[in-house]
Amino acid sequence: MTKCLICKTGDVEPGTTTFTAERGGRAFVFRNVPARVCRQCGEPYFDAEVVRRVEQQIDQAWSSGAEVAMLSYQAA
Repeated sequence: MTKCLICKTGDVEPGTTTFTAERGGRAFVFRNVPARVCRQCGEPYFDAEVVRRVEQQIDQAWSSGAEVAMLSYQAA
């Protein structure tokens, strides 16, 4: 098992989490984002592919003009 880099004691396991981002004064909240999550402190670790998909979905929501968007993560 991998130990958490933040709390140093928790085990990091596959799971999902909520991811928030802000761009140009607009807020984007994604639910059910796959991550490796610390069981002790809850710190999430995201794979590069997941971050790429979130960025694509932010671009799509941005173009819609939304000031605040609550979205469910969608894999490719």
